[in-house]
Amino acid sequence: VVAEGRNVLVNGAAVPEGRPYLHKGLGVTWPGDWVAVASSLGVRVAWDRHLAVTVTAEPELRGGTWGLCGTYTDDPADDFVRPDGDIAAFAAAFGNAWKVP
Repeated sequence: VVAEGRNVLVNGAAVPEGRPYLHKGLGVTWPGDWVAVASSLGVRVAWDRHLAVTVTAEPELRGGTWGLCGTYTDDPADDFVRPDGDIAAFAAAFGNAWKVP
């Protein structure tokens, strides 16, 4: 999913603004001025199309995640976990470690 301003693409296909999209466990909705993407994996990402982003995970994922929000245990010591399991000291180092080609 790629979202830029009012444009949202799923696998390269445009999703018309304001029209819900659901395909193979991935949903795109438009709550108010936001765009939200939810997966059947239990994760929802909402973006205000400017700067604010929220990530919500289902309780069943508690203790089973990695990355920006750590392992979802409410312990800030495991936030910024890199793919190799080490903790990044800075946000930029964390982001760079998770880049994909």
